[in-house]
Order: sequence, then C-alpha cells, then structure tokens
Amino acid sequence: MALAWHAKQFDELSVHELYAILALRGRVFVVEQNCPYLDPDGYDQASRHVWASDEAGAIHAYLRIVPAGIKFGEVSIGRVITAPEARGTGLGKELMRRGIAACGAGPIRIGAQAHLERFYGELGFVRASEPYDEDGIPHLEMVRA
Repeated sequence: MALAWHAKQFDELSVHELYAILALRGRVFVVEQNCPYLDPDGYDQASRHVWASDEAGAIHAYLRIVPAGIKFGEVSIGRVITAPEARGTGLGKELMRRGIAACGAGPIRIGAQAHLERFYGELGFVRASEPYDEDGIPHLEMVRA
C-alpha cells in the first residue's frame, strides 16, 4: 500500500484532515485504551502535525510536534499513534524518524507510555523521569539529546 506523508501547521489542515486525525486519536487513545479524557487539549493549534495516509485519506500513523516552551521547555513530540491495522509494519518507527527530523536540532522531550520505553530508546530517547500516572496509564518523560 502506498502512503503519502504530510506535515502541516494546524491552520493549514483541512477540515477533513483534522477530522481524520481526531477520529484516529479518539479510536485508539480513548476507545481502544479505555481512557476517557479530553483529547483536544489546547496544544494542537500551536503544533505541527505529521501523518501518513492512504489514497482514500485514511490515516495510518500520526504525531504532533509541540514547539519548545509550550508543553515542555524543549520541543516535544506527542500523540504518537499507529492505526491498529498498521501495527507491526515498521510504520511507527518511520513516523518517529520523520518527526525527529522535523524537530530540527536540539533536544526533544516526550511523555511516553511506560511500556514503550524500549521502542523510544531504540530511537535515541533516554528516561528522564520516574514513572507517573497520566489518565490511568503509566508514563515516563524521555529526552533525546
């Protein structure tokens, strides 16, 4: 399946792109992970959104890049997601590589689900905090120098 890669600021997103992004985030973060929380958290408007979609516009992988000083002191990557049907294909690592490249030089901080520490470690992130609870899911802050 051929995927197209996109990177846009919030104001550049079409209504259809924004809907597809929020639908995937809700499908996985709220429904699949059984975690009732308000996904639109006020950071999307300042963020750069990076995703891969198929010819029909379905999103298979997505993340957002939040500029330094808004969520963390460093630039951050968050809302990293791979659609269930695309997991195990390497798409998640490709997504993160593209996200890291889009961040430019300098450290990147993430708030990662603790069970994904090894995945992010393979991409150069190291643990920068003790585990903490976020919406009922153990998380860690991790930094990539």
